[in-house]
Amino acid sequence: MKLLGISGTILGSKTAAAVDASLDVVRNKYPDIEVDFLDMRHYKNVQFCDGSNISDYNEDTQKVIEMIAAADFYIIGTPIFQSSITGVLKNLFDLVPVPKISNKVMGFIATGGTSHHYLVVENQLKPIAGYFRAYVAPGHVYIHDEHFDEQQQIANEGIIARIEKLADEVVFMQTRLKG
Repeated sequence: MKLLGISGTILGSKTAAAVDASLDVVRNKYPDIEVDFLDMRHYKNVQFCDGSNISDYNEDTQKVIEMIAAADFYIIGTPIFQSSITGVLKNLFDLVPVPKISNKVMGFIATGGTSHHYLVVENQLKPIAGYFRAYVAPGHVYIHDEHFDEQQQIANEGIIARIEKLADEVVFMQTRLKG
């Protein structure tokens, strides 16, 4: 079983820190699960989706599509920009063929500057997952600036507990649905 964490931004470090924290939970509690991390900060040359055949895209684009397709389930993170998910993450969803994500388990983490945008997961990410016919963990995590310390690490015990619960939920769903 392979879990892929995705940080859907090329800017900042908070989203990557949050997704990586959830992956650490899985690494520590479920050592039989293979864990991989797609941090889009390392793939800045991904092309915009234009409907081309996958083989016509550049190497970075093909690599991220392959990583997403090869995973069995996901923890996906995005910062909230202008009350929405990032264009980087939306582009990833557009690039990956529906059958490659269909019927897979997803958990969501969103980061923002304030508490104002906590519903973006409900209003934008869950409908996208529905389009893919993905199974979505019932809980999600929204983290804003006050939950991080000066080193951009999560410093709020309640958020840390929610991240652990999300990791447990996606593993539970994956093992029950696909195990």
